[in-house]
Amino acid sequence: MTQLNETHDPALKSWVESANSGQTDFPIQNLPFAIFRRRGAQESLRGGVAIGDQIVDMAAALKAGVFEGDALPAAQAAAEPTLNHLMGLGTQPLSRLRGALSQALRQGSSREAALKACLVPQSEAEYDLPARIGDYTDFYTSVHHATNIGKQFRPDNPLLPNYKWVPIGYHGRSSSIGVSGQSFKRPRGQVKPPEAEVPQVKPSARMDIELEMGILIGQGNELGDAIPIEQAESHIFGLVLFNDWSARDIQPWEYQPLGPFLAKNFASTISPWVVTMEALAPFRAAFAHPESDPQPLPYLSSAANSASGGLDIQLEALIETPKMREAKVAPARITLTNYRHAYWTAGQMVAHHTVNGCNLQPGDLLGTGTLSGPTLDQACALIELTSGGKNPIQLANGETRTWLEDGDTVVLRGWCEKPGAVRIGFGECVGTVLPAA
Repeated sequence: MTQLNETHDPALKSWVESANSGQTDFPIQNLPFAIFRRRGAQESLRGGVAIGDQIVDMAAALKAGVFEGDALPAAQAAAEPTLNHLMGLGTQPLSRLRGALSQALRQGSSREAALKACLVPQSEAEYDLPARIGDYTDFYTSVHHATNIGKQFRPDNPLLPNYKWVPIGYHGRSSSIGVSGQSFKRPRGQVKPPEAEVPQVKPSARMDIELEMGILIGQGNELGDAIPIEQAESHIFGLVLFNDWSARDIQPWEYQPLGPFLAKNFASTISPWVVTMEALAPFRAAFAHPESDPQPLPYLSSAANSASGGLDIQLEALIETPKMREAKVAPARITLTNYRHAYWTAGQMVAHHTVNGCNLQPGDLLGTGTLSGPTLDQACALIELTSGGKNPIQLANGETRTWLEDGDTVVLRGWCEKPGAVRIGFGECVGTVLPAA
C-alpha cells in the first residue's frame, strides 16, 4: 500500500493560488487526472491534472519541456486521449510523475513560467470518460445497504447466507457509463406489480440513485493468474464518484435468478477526476469485520489490509429539482455517509475478482455498490431513505420526493479531511433524468 511521502506534506503550497484555499478539492496534495478539452473548441481530447480551479494541460506541458527523465514516459501517457496507457504503466511510473508535478507546481518552482502557460480554467473545460472502460463489475460491499434492502423482501432473514463470506458482485454493461453532466432518458422495461396478472412494458416510475465509489484498475493480470491480496492495491489506479442509477420497479420482476438487467444497464455516471491511491494515502483507516462475524478467508486477508485497507472518504448526495433550478436554489442534501462503512475493501474486491484467474485490464471499473452507513440518514438510495416508497423525503422548498421525477438532477460529492492533512476531494458527479422516449 502507498506510503506517505513529500507530496503529502501539508505545508506545501502552490503558485496556483486557488489551490491554497484549504477548501478546494484540488490542492497540490491531490493532483487527480482527467480527460478534457476546452468547451466548444475543435480540439483533441487529452489528459489533464487538476490544481485549484485550473487544469494542467499535459499535452501542452510536454511541448513546453516541463517533464524529463524518469517522469517523462508517464507524462507522455498522461497526455493521450485516454488514461488507459498511463493506468497500465503501474504504480512506480505514476508515482514519479506525481512527484514531478508536485515539484513543478510548488511555490518557488523554476518551472512556473513554462507551466503557467499550460493551464486551462476548469470553468472552460468539458470532460470525457477518463478511460476506455472495457469491463464493469458492480459489487455489493455495504452490509447496511444489503440489510436495509433485504428487510423489505425478507424481514426475518435480510442477509443471504453468503454475504459475510464472499464479496458479492455481478457483471454490468460498460457502454452506457457516462461522465458527469450525463443526461439520460427514463428507462422502459417490463413491470409487474404483485396484483397484476401479466407484466406491462412502460417507463419506470421508481427511478433511484445509488451513491457508490468507482475503482479504476491500473495494471492488469494475465488470464489464469490470481492477484494476491498483498498485491491487490498495486493494481488500482484510483477512485471516482459513481452513481449507478436504478429502476426499482423493473428490477424485482427481472432480477431472479440472474440479477439486474434492464433495471441497471440504461445509464451509470462517474465523476471526471480520478483521485489516485497515492493521493489517498493520508486517509487510510483500519479495517475489520465484527468479531461475531465470519472472518475473511486467507485469500481475502492480510496484515496490511487489516491495518489500513479502509479509506476515510466522506460522501454526500444532493438533489436539484426543476423548481429549485428555476428559483436558483442550491441543491438539497439527501444523505451523508462515509466509505469506511464498506464491508469489503477495494483490495479484497480485486483479490476476489481474480481468485479464479479472471484477467483485469487497465481502465476496468469496479463499483463498490451502494455505500449506505449504519443509520437511515446515511442511506445512499431512495429505496432506503423512503422505506421502499412509504415515507417521501421532505425538501426545504416544500417539495417531496419518493422517487426521481423528470428533470431532477442528482449531485454526488466526496472529500477527505482530517487533522494534520490537507483536505482533498473528488469534484462532482452530476446526472439528470429526462422524460422517457
